[in-house]
Amino acid sequence: MLLSDRIIFIDAEAIVIDKPAGLPVDTPRRGGASIVSRLDELRAGFKRPPTPMHRLDTDTSGCLLLARSPKSRAAFQRAFEAREVGKYYLAVVAGEVSGEEGAIDIPLAKTSSAEAGWRMVANPKGQKAITHWRRIAIRDGRTLVEFRPVTGRTHQIRAHAREAFGSGIMGDRVYGIPGGPMLLHASRLVVPRSGKETIDVTAPLPDYFGQWRDEA
Repeated sequence: MLLSDRIIFIDAEAIVIDKPAGLPVDTPRRGGASIVSRLDELRAGFKRPPTPMHRLDTDTSGCLLLARSPKSRAAFQRAFEAREVGKYYLAVVAGEVSGEEGAIDIPLAKTSSAEAGWRMVANPKGQKAITHWRRIAIRDGRTLVEFRPVTGRTHQIRAHAREAFGSGIMGDRVYGIPGGPMLLHASRLVVPRSGKETIDVTAPLPDYFGQWRDEA
């Protein structure tokens, strides 16, 4: 499927696509397909291809913002740096989450080993990382949770889910429960714009979320 078929918002300044799981934003070191390698599919009549404004993990699906001009790129960059952009994620967490909502304030740092590779772990000396969460539904011993990260650390939601709830996200081979697709989806993106209507878009849960789609 062409990336142009996955556009959920477009105007002269921006494009938002529903990124498919399994396709990285940046081209991997070993090569292969990526959003960046397929930007020509998103020109939509413009001479220059758009520029991704943030990153989603390879196995994370959902809303990805791209700027269509240097001017809009600079404006979006300022909005991200000022933490004005609202990013909402839906994930299925192993176990039943007891509270209704809360905030995870746990600094994260990168660690690596020859055996396990690298990952983000809780570390008081790490970078500040804050994620708000809200319980949506419980089913069969698992919980659908909405996450809203305030900061934008690498693997923040995945690492925070494990630290806060003890077992992590279903399908997450590094921080959660391996097996099947990772059930983490960038469901909504809210981008304020000066003098223009706010971008506020949602991407529906992929089919592989199964019955959880009825709860979202």
